[in-house]
Amino acid sequence: MSKARLDPISEQAIDWMVRLRAGKPDALLQERFNAWLGLDPAHAQAWARLQERLGGSWNTLRSLDKRLPGEARQVLLQPQGSRREVLRAITGLGLLGGGLWLAARSPLGDDLLADLHTARGQRQTFTLLDGSRLTLNAGSAIDLQFDQNQRLIILRHGELVIQVAADPQRPLRVRSAQGSVQALGTRFLVSQEPDATRVVVLEHSVQTTLHNGIQHTVQQGQSVLLHANRIEPLAGNQSYRADWLAGHLNVLDDSLEQVVSALRPYSRGFVRVDPQVRELRVQGVFPLNDPHRAFDALAETLPIRVDHYSPWLTLIRAR
Repeated sequence: MSKARLDPISEQAIDWMVRLRAGKPDALLQERFNAWLGLDPAHAQAWARLQERLGGSWNTLRSLDKRLPGEARQVLLQPQGSRREVLRAITGLGLLGGGLWLAARSPLGDDLLADLHTARGQRQTFTLLDGSRLTLNAGSAIDLQFDQNQRLIILRHGELVIQVAADPQRPLRVRSAQGSVQALGTRFLVSQEPDATRVVVLEHSVQTTLHNGIQHTVQQGQSVLLHANRIEPLAGNQSYRADWLAGHLNVLDDSLEQVVSALRPYSRGFVRVDPQVRELRVQGVFPLNDPHRAFDALAETLPIRVDHYSPWLTLIRAR
């Protein structure tokens, strides 16, 4: 492959990424980075393009660059193409061997190989082979393992709501990073969060099981968080968390970081929340299909400022 020289701004974006992720960045480094972002709209566009190409996975770039310095960077920063074009490009570099791409666990890598997935800003409902109705929130991906003995849905990332069709011979299970949820004739929500799996039962009940064997039955109107070694029952009825089905983000008492995480799959570019304001508590209803309006609404009710540097970059920090 011939080496086309990267433009200077793309090189700067890569250098900033490496510096910020090499360790824990201090306040001075973060200020310098924010100043660089705001200096020129082209900087924000290059940064957002890099994040979108990586699908949020920093380890992917590190792994690729160790294998083929320079070439991997060049592929990742090419103009956006189809998933198949990206896959062919990476395969051409010999970088899919040994499960490298899968090991990176990037959302883009998940989407490339998932059985069903939704794109940015897209919600979609599917009718499965058994008649179950499955709806994926934006930026979600699943695998299906349906045969004569089982009905298994593997949630790679994102969030789903499923209305389960009855089949006494083949219980339906949803498996996540922390465990599994078995339907007992039901409708329920499963969300893969950074360090836990959220389960909200909308109808009837489910049996939750961690990978270590711990189990807990969750009834209609109840919710739990599946952690690596424990199941945490949650207070109150959290059925409002399924309001994304109608395009609404309903928040009763979540952190600002949690709210922004729910809006990110609907935002075109990169959204960063300053650590100083991530734990602010939020309450309200926000439009998922218009994330900029949602961010501006947050700025009206919280002591924060929201700066849109371009369609590709939003920075949220203390006012």
